Amino acid sequence: MRLTDFWARLEESFGGAYARSLAADHSFAALDDRTINEAFAQGEDAATVWRVIVAAYPDRIPSRLH
Repeated sequence: MRLTDFWARLEESFGGAYARSLAADHSFAALDDRTINEAFAQGEDAATVWRVIVAAYPDRIPSRLH
């Protein structure tokens, strides 16, 4: 998955402002307690991060984006 695809999916699922807040402020246990931004800065793959988001918010992510 490309980063542009990741961000488009995140914004579609959460809206622009909340997506940016989620990426900067929420630490995910499945990402070793890192935020999305921290995970990307440390080289984590976008597809891996996306799977974490889908697992954490299954009701917010449209099924076609899984």
